[in-house]
Amino acid sequence: MDRLIYTSLSAMRALMQKQAMTANNLANVNTVGFRGDLTNSEAVYLGTGDGAVTARAQAADSKDSPDMAAGASVSTGRDLDISLDGEALLGVQAKDGTEAYTRRGDLQVSQSGLLTTGDGLPVMGDSGPITLPPADKVTIDKTGVIWIVPQGGDPANPVQTDHLKLVSATGSQIAKGEDGLFHVANNGALPSDPNARVTSGALEGSNVNVTKTLTDMIDASRAWETQVKMLSGAKEMDTSSAELMNVQD
Repeated sequence: MDRLIYTSLSAMRALMQKQAMTANNLANVNTVGFRGDLTNSEAVYLGTGDGAVTARAQAADSKDSPDMAAGASVSTGRDLDISLDGEALLGVQAKDGTEAYTRRGDLQVSQSGLLTTGDGLPVMGDSGPITLPPADKVTIDKTGVIWIVPQGGDPANPVQTDHLKLVSATGSQIAKGEDGLFHVANNGALPSDPNARVTSGALEGSNVNVTKTLTDMIDASRAWETQVKMLSGAKEMDTSSAELMNVQD
């Protein structure tokens, strides 16, 4: 009886992880540049100790991976909005001070001149976080070069100030962290990709499919109910067995 219970509990643990990931995807359906997470769990058949494998299988811990499919790009006309082309990623400084990467392109300039993403993370240039001098206008070209018109300057003669750190993760081992950013293994950093391009005046939305996400949530809920019924059945069988053993001759 305990075998059934442990098998069911392992499935419930995997379902809890899937439901949490699905809920997080749904909560970020309107987050700029968000990449949804995929959950995959597999059945692990248990051995008997002598090399033989039983027919009983438990659900292994789910393996989460980001869905790197592109989200829809929407034109905004705002100079500091960028949509990263292809598989390019934008370098940012994570809250722990390490370099991380994102697809979020709603850039803004703080009062101190620091260039940040919409959620306040400093944007990295080729030499570290980008700080811009006071300017009447700031634009970003296709290659990620930042141009400004200094205060009182000639709009026809913008000045190049810095360059966004654009990278490619192709061939590198990256993983999505709990902060929603992409990190290189062992706190590493990716080199700038000279071929990376951006589209100014546009933003890439989340790639989460609301209909599919809601369906996944319902499926996980129904699967949970099935496991609860299995536990209830196991309890009833255990109770019936105990009563049978207590029958007096």
